[in-house]
Amino acid sequence: MAAHNLSPAASVDVLEKQPVLGGCLSSYHMDQYTIERYYHHCFPTDAALFSLLEKLGIRDRLEWRSGTTGYYVHGSLYPLTTPREILAYPHLSLLDKVRLAILTLGARKKDIQTLDSITAEDFVVNRYGRNLYESFFEPLLASKFGEMRSTVSAAWLVSRIAIRSHRGVSGEHLGYLKGGFEQLIGALEQSCTAAGCTIHRNEPLTELRKNGEKWVVNGRPYDRVLSTIPPSEVERISGLTMPSIPYQGAACMTLGLEREVTEGIYWVNMKDPAPYGAVVAHTSFVPRDRYGESIIYLGSYFSGKPSAHLEERMLNDFSRRFGAAEADIHWHRLAVDRFAGPIYVAGYQSLIPEYEKNGLYMAGMFSRPNYPERSMEGSIRAGTEAATLLKNGLGS
Repeated sequence: MAAHNLSPAASVDVLEKQPVLGGCLSSYHMDQYTIERYYHHCFPTDAALFSLLEKLGIRDRLEWRSGTTGYYVHGSLYPLTTPREILAYPHLSLLDKVRLAILTLGARKKDIQTLDSITAEDFVVNRYGRNLYESFFEPLLASKFGEMRSTVSAAWLVSRIAIRSHRGVSGEHLGYLKGGFEQLIGALEQSCTAAGCTIHRNEPLTELRKNGEKWVVNGRPYDRVLSTIPPSEVERISGLTMPSIPYQGAACMTLGLEREVTEGIYWVNMKDPAPYGAVVAHTSFVPRDRYGESIIYLGSYFSGKPSAHLEERMLNDFSRRFGAAEADIHWHRLAVDRFAGPIYVAGYQSLIPEYEKNGLYMAGMFSRPNYPERSMEGSIRAGTEAATLLKNGLGS
C-alpha cells in the first residue's frame, strides 16, 4: 500500500522475501481457483479498503455474506449465531447470557483508551463473571492468541466485539472479494509496476545500514527506507534500537474436503483442548460450487516456534474430532509465519512506534491504525499514512 502511494512520486523498490506477494494475504493457486493461505474477510466499517477497491476498479467484486459462529465444547458442536441458539447454549447460565448481552450491546460505547491497561481476562471476570469468561471469551482469545491469551488487553476484546456487532439473525455481515483477495493483491501489483515500481521477489532483508546520507539495503543505496517487518527483526539485522513489540506466529492448515463437516457453521471456536484454536469453514461462508469442494482452515498461534509434528497432529485431531475420513480429504497444506502479528498485551498503546524514527520509516500490523484490532483496513491506513510522511520528507 505504501508503494502504491509512493510510486507515482518516486523511484520505488519493494523487497519481498516470498515468491508470491501479499504476506498473510497471499494465496494458494490451485488448478481451478485461488484460496487465501490464511482465512480473511472484511467489515462494513472498512472505509479505506472500499476506497482502495474503487480506485483499483474492483469494488464491484465485493460481496456481503453472513458469517455464523459456534463453539466446540465437550465433544459437541453448538451453533451460537441467533438469539435462540445463544439462549439454548447449556454452558452459560441465564444470568451469564444477560451479562453477555449487556457487554455486546454496550461495546461500541466503551472508551477503548481506558481499557488498554487492563487484561481482557480481568475485565470480563471482574465485571461479568468467570464462567462467562471461561465458557465464551477464553476460546475466542485462545483462537487468536494461543498461550498468550491471558496477557491480551481488554481494549482488543471490546474492539473486536464492537467491530463484529453488524449482524442480523442469520449471522454477522462480512465482506469477501469474489475470486478471493488475490484480486486485491494483483490489482495493487499492477498499479505499482505501471507507475514504475520494481518488485524483487525471493529477496529477504539481509542488510540495512546508514552510509552518510544514504541507506544501504542488501547492497543497494536508497534515499529513504520504509520497513514493514517486525521491529525486532529490523534491530537484529541493522543493529538499530527498535521498539519492543511482542509478536506471535501463526500456523494455518487449509484442507480441501469432499464434504462439509461443521454443520454449516462458518467459524467454530474450540473450547476443548486441540492443536488448533479455531475451525473456519470457508465454504460455509462462500458458496462451495465456486471451488468444487469444501474448504476448511485450522488456525493456530504460537510463541517462538510451532510445536513438533504440528501438521500431523492437526490433521489427525481434526479427522478424528470432525469425522473426516482419509478419502474425504482431497489435499491439505500448512502455512507457517513466525511473525504473523503483534500480541496486543495490556499497555500495548505505549509500545506503538511512530512512523519515523532516526530517518527510518516503519508501518505494519504494529502501527496505530491496527490497534486495537488488526485488519486489512488498518494496514491500508498505516501504509498510506507512512507513505504520506515519507513523501513529505523527500524534499528535505
